[in-house]
Amino acid sequence: MRKLKTTRVAASVSRASRKRSAAKPVRPLPALSDADQFLLPTYKRSPIVFTHGRGAYVFDSAGKKYLDFLGGIAVNALGHAHPRIVMTIRRESGRAIHLSNLFHNEFQGPLARKLAEWSGLDRVFFANSGSEAIDGALKLARLCGRPAEGATANARAKTRILAMTNSFHGRTFGALSVTATKKYRAPFEPLVPGVEFVEFNDVADLESKFDDTVCAIILEPIQGEGGIYAVSEEFWERARALATKHSALLIADEIQCGLGRTGRHFAYQKFSSMPDIAVIAKPLAAGLPLGAILTNNAAASRVSPGLHGTTFGGGPMVCAVALEFLKIVEDQKLLQNVRARGQETRAGLEKLKSKVDFIKEVRGEGCMFGVELSIEGGPFVAEALKRGLLINCTHDFTIRLLPPFLITRAQVREFLQRFEKILSETPRVVPAADSSSSKTPMPAAMSAVATASRSHIKR
Repeated sequence: MRKLKTTRVAASVSRASRKRSAAKPVRPLPALSDADQFLLPTYKRSPIVFTHGRGAYVFDSAGKKYLDFLGGIAVNALGHAHPRIVMTIRRESGRAIHLSNLFHNEFQGPLARKLAEWSGLDRVFFANSGSEAIDGALKLARLCGRPAEGATANARAKTRILAMTNSFHGRTFGALSVTATKKYRAPFEPLVPGVEFVEFNDVADLESKFDDTVCAIILEPIQGEGGIYAVSEEFWERARALATKHSALLIADEIQCGLGRTGRHFAYQKFSSMPDIAVIAKPLAAGLPLGAILTNNAAASRVSPGLHGTTFGGGPMVCAVALEFLKIVEDQKLLQNVRARGQETRAGLEKLKSKVDFIKEVRGEGCMFGVELSIEGGPFVAEALKRGLLINCTHDFTIRLLPPFLITRAQVREFLQRFEKILSETPRVVPAADSSSSKTPMPAAMSAVATASRSHIKR
């Protein structure tokens, strides 16, 4: 009997051992080798494969856990695998993933209504991405710049578009044309003509370039890729007044800063005046691809069937998920959480600034912060990854933080503790004295872009 019992125990141990062995993650070499061989080399990726996430954490193929303060670059506002989002995807994927826009589906209209309520605008067009929505907004601006039916014979089309230095609006041809960063533009020039860059937050420069030939001015209420720079109230209100005076459209690119990231539904809602168009995407469908153009009735009145369209934009499943995302933000009072955690994050970062001599400035609010350094930020991002923290660096010197809306007070403390250690223990890389303009901290390099834009624009 003793021998039988021993045999049973050994068998049990063997089964447990096999179970542990089966559960042990295997390095997915094919995923990395296939990516190296078959993907276009558009990204510099670390040799890590992420497999899944829960809340504010993600996990790699080796089982390592990471605190996610990048959020898929402002996409994962609800973190990862939110149960209500997962349930909605499972339910609707079993009903209808795609139906042609030649027909109505049951979620587009209600989603448009909810976005109108959040934004204060009137009409919505659904696209697949932020960049695509920017292109559509520019088309709408050019359409509205054409003489309306019944206009006088000498009425001329307004075609000029004013964009900002230090801006980023996307990678498609139209969006790239209103993006200031030279390294993104140069390989694809000449881009769409008629775009001129205004010095960001420079009212005098804005006034000097705004006239009756302008059909639109486009700006980010908070420049994300540019390093978390907020538009000033004076500049916003002057842009609004000039757009009204010259019958042009004010376009707010809220792709990164909108839908709750600042603790408001839209970042422009801190001002007293409204844009004519707002463009959104990133968190809208909780990780599924969906963008949207929101506009007032005056601009929408120029649109008729056939002037714009999309195959995939606004499908039933993705719209159901987006509607659920907006409901979750409301039900879980996430705007209040964004504001509270944002205040804690900022206080912690300002305290850290007093300790670390190479932190120049802390910018941002809510769940959107930029920590500008006097030295290059790349090494800190790499070290953070090694230590289980996801952040990124934009324009070489600014650490960008975009955590999910549902982060807790404990996770803010965890981030601040890890970040302080990373900054204090990572070897510094000081930029060379003769560094190129591409290594110049923003907004010091902005004026060069504005000057260059004037050199080839014909009025």
